[in-house]
Amino acid sequence: MSEPPAPIAPYLRRLLDLIAEDAPAEEYGAVAVQARAAGAAAPDLAELEQAVGTALRVRRVLRQHRRRETELAALFDTAGDLAALRDLDAVLQSIVRRARMLLGTDTAYLTLRDDEAGDTYMRVTDGSVSPLFQTLRLSYGDGLGGLVAQTAQPYASPDYRTDQRFRHTGSIDEGVLDEGLVGILGVPLVLGGRGGPRAAGTAADGSRPAGATRGGAEGDVIGVLFAADRTPRPFTPDEVALLCSLAAHAAIAIDTAKSITELAEAGAVIREHAAAMQRAEEAHDRLTDLVLRGGDLSEVAAAVAGLLDGPITIHDPEGRTLAAVGRRGEAFGAAVPETVSLVRHAADSHAAARAVFRDSRWTCAVLAGQELLGSLVLYGRGRLDDSDRRLFERAGVVTALLLLLSRSVAETENRVRGELVADLLTAPDRDPAGLVVRGRRLGIDLGRPCLLLVAETAPAHHDKLSAAAGRYLFGSDGISAEQSGTVVLLLPHDGTRPGEAARAAVTQLTPLVGAPVTVAAGGPAAGPRAIADAHAEAVRCLRALQALGRIGDGASSAELGFLGVLLGNDRDVESFVTATLGPLLDYDARRGTELVRTLGAYFACGGTLTRTKDELHLHVNTVVQRLDRIQALLGAGWNDPERALELQLALRLHLLSGSG
Repeated sequence: MSEPPAPIAPYLRRLLDLIAEDAPAEEYGAVAVQARAAGAAAPDLAELEQAVGTALRVRRVLRQHRRRETELAALFDTAGDLAALRDLDAVLQSIVRRARMLLGTDTAYLTLRDDEAGDTYMRVTDGSVSPLFQTLRLSYGDGLGGLVAQTAQPYASPDYRTDQRFRHTGSIDEGVLDEGLVGILGVPLVLGGRGGPRAAGTAADGSRPAGATRGGAEGDVIGVLFAADRTPRPFTPDEVALLCSLAAHAAIAIDTAKSITELAEAGAVIREHAAAMQRAEEAHDRLTDLVLRGGDLSEVAAAVAGLLDGPITIHDPEGRTLAAVGRRGEAFGAAVPETVSLVRHAADSHAAARAVFRDSRWTCAVLAGQELLGSLVLYGRGRLDDSDRRLFERAGVVTALLLLLSRSVAETENRVRGELVADLLTAPDRDPAGLVVRGRRLGIDLGRPCLLLVAETAPAHHDKLSAAAGRYLFGSDGISAEQSGTVVLLLPHDGTRPGEAARAAVTQLTPLVGAPVTVAAGGPAAGPRAIADAHAEAVRCLRALQALGRIGDGASSAELGFLGVLLGNDRDVESFVTATLGPLLDYDARRGTELVRTLGAYFACGGTLTRTKDELHLHVNTVVQRLDRIQALLGAGWNDPERALELQLALRLHLLSGSG
């Protein structure tokens, strides 16, 4: 008795699975082959063959839909990108880059119309390597691009060099040959008309006559967008339509960018004329006269408050208030905003290069070149006309001049104070009473507790560190001086812990210097001898930080403990740790074990196995095995008192250096 024919239902279900998986086309044909091999009946095989054909058509339609969705998403992204751009060069570069990406061509380029010369010229390229090609000019009607510009219709050629539908010229063919282009598609950039992909079906094949007129009902052609390959390529109608859609977005973006550029130029002219207004000039003269007569920040703030009829505050770069004056010149008693918002608004003004309105107040960055010296804040004015806004911004310039003068005076005073610091640190016992008197004359009370910070950076940045220290202390009662290749800062003690003060100085000084700054703190201390001792303590701490490899960090001696004393003379920590723990470190690195951690726990638990295994959450046999491995690597006698102390010190250094 013969075998019954195999059912085809499983094979039909397999076709559905292949559609869902978007499998390769050859796998569909394999289904019919498998059914035939399994002995399916002839009618069933015929039905299965039809199902295979239907499945392939469904697969093709789904792929077309997915490709179209991808293209539409790319067009939406392109429209958003172009809408966000304002600079014409950036707009053009974005257009050709996106065209090349969407069509997957070797290169893309764009030509723009030159009304004076009566032709088009190469404006921007992406993927081009030929300087000759990048400087091409195309007359209307010449070549593929000239015909697109003349007829406002897209044209495509799978092999331009052999395509006789276009009027070839020596210069165009030479540039195309030098670039190595073969397949070329060009579409018009049209403003004010329909354009777009509607025309692609009739024009992409080059069927329009070469003598067709430019523009017409299709709108104003401002240029041509191209996509090209260095091998023969027939461009499909979908690809032509896609590039036409991109060109439609691009034409609008180009026109918008040009309009913005023209408006900006017109605005610049208006600002130049408005800058000459008499009221602004008189106000500027008045403010400048204040500076020349030796006025201070409060006088400038009072003058601006009177001119603009609103309270004024002046702040340093960190947002601290330097002066505050009300509308009529009285002290401004309103709550000053948080320093965070002041600093942020000053940064906004700096970036905008003009005064900005934020949180119901006007802020103008006070600048010296690109350096931010502080900010000027105006309250109670919801709107400023152009003349008042310029006056406010000029007040910022005058404030900058006054702050620079104040800084110069402060730097001079700081040099005199620096001489006091040098004598205080080098000879505190020579004349302690005289040092106290000198300090009082300079506004420094050496009898009150203070902190000693010692800062150091790379030798190439030492001068920057000295200047940065002056800026860091500007407006405070602290002083700074250079001492033996370091910068010493003497700060009144306000209750801040020495280590915290050191780290705060690191945070402020490092960006000012532009290089890592290491800061150590000593004290608090009062009196010449105690201050000198605090300095020595801070220097030892600084050397310990450097020995530990903590460059760019801040700490106090108390935070380092006995290691601060031990490492205060340029010890080579890394070599010591490597020489002592090297075999264990290498073994852990190769095997992924924890011998170093086990050794540390063993010493921390007083050499007791039971406590060690509880600390590590291990079985005691595992701890014994690890200790045996440690002995094999370090050698006998590793647990002798002298060797154990050396190992414990190395373990502690390894942990403090951040490697453990």
